[in-house]
Amino acid sequence: MTRAPEIDDYHRRLTPEDREICERLADEIDRGLPEASAKVWHAHPVWFLDGNPIVGYDRLKDAVRLMFWSGQSFAEPGLVASGSFEAAEARFVDVSEIDTDRLAVWLSESRVVQWDYEHIRTNRGLVKRTEF
Repeated sequence: MTRAPEIDDYHRRLTPEDREICERLADEIDRGLPEASAKVWHAHPVWFLDGNPIVGYDRLKDAVRLMFWSGQSFAEPGLVASGSFEAAEARFVDVSEIDTDRLAVWLSESRVVQWDYEHIRTNRGLVKRTEF
């Protein structure tokens, strides 16, 4: 899979340390979700399955945040609830903190555990669990 040029542009604007984290995350996401499409969405890289946002990351003040839109429903531990819907996150300040085995499990779960964010507007601000 060829990475979207705007994701590479996002990476180029980061410090070398943050770039290393983001490039590792992008490589692992591409490997774990090869069928996903990726783009910069709301100013940061996000991967989608059938139009539904699945996983993305962004640079915060003190860390790089990896977010799974349906992560609160995953069985694999290690993610922290984020926001008022079903999202959950992990934060990294060094590339060595990325547990690629755990990340692979989260990516696998993200394929089958999804809340429907694509239709949140038509569902009047509610997210519903999708069925697979």
